[in-house]
Amino acid sequence: MTDIANFDLQDFVARVLAEDLGSGGDVTSAATIDEGARFRAEMNCREPIVVAGLEIAAAFFRRLDADVRLTSLVRDGERADAGTVLMRLEGRARAMLTAERSALNTLQHLSGIATLTRRYVDAIDETGAILLDTRKTIPGLRALDKYAARMGGAQNHRMRLDDGVLIKDNHVAVNGGVEQAVRRANAANTGLQVQVEVDRIEQIEPALAAGAERLLLDNMSNEQLRTAVRLVNGRVPLEASGGVNLDTIRGIAETGVTYISVGRITQSAPAVDIGLDFALA
Repeated sequence: MTDIANFDLQDFVARVLAEDLGSGGDVTSAATIDEGARFRAEMNCREPIVVAGLEIAAAFFRRLDADVRLTSLVRDGERADAGTVLMRLEGRARAMLTAERSALNTLQHLSGIATLTRRYVDAIDETGAILLDTRKTIPGLRALDKYAARMGGAQNHRMRLDDGVLIKDNHVAVNGGVEQAVRRANAANTGLQVQVEVDRIEQIEPALAAGAERLLLDNMSNEQLRTAVRLVNGRVPLEASGGVNLDTIRGIAETGVTYISVGRITQSAPAVDIGLDFALA
């Protein structure tokens, strides 16, 4: 099973199935399929994708049929062309059809994130820039969404508010300036890296003088980013953020920044098309 930090697979599967089954269970399958009927199926992708969540999807079928036979034909992080069989399944028909939607919803969502993420990673290939995700994830699904982003080739930024100091514009406003906010963060002795968001070139030197260890360059033009790269000259890592899309990310990467963070890879990725199809013996 895929190891995902801060994620309880069995709890997730139980909650998702409970949401789908309600109090009465799968009344359609119970009414139309004999209890002992068997079902053989293939899970197929119907468009080119990057796979993420296949073993998580498998857990839904195993939850309802401990003896189900599952054969995964690809691994998370791999590309799959349209028409690729991702998994073969054989087991109790009622159980398989009851688990189908929960399994597919999860796999389609996570593979959608991985697929979009890979498009961004491919767009900055050979520039040296590194794609980061953000905390813009579906509430309750952060561990899974960020896992999918990793499968697409991104690196994870902060998982939670407690694993990094990131001073943003509202923190700066409350403190009366970048320098004051950074000095206060350093004085707190959290033991965590102190990163600060700047949206003007003139904020850079005060931030560095106060001890900022990383700068987030927010909504800057490519010319401003190049200026920031020259000014900082490798003293701290630089991250570009704000309004990044597939049309603009290559130019941003070519400015020389270390990282580019993109919220839309987890916030706006469309689900991919994957189906569970009856397979002849």
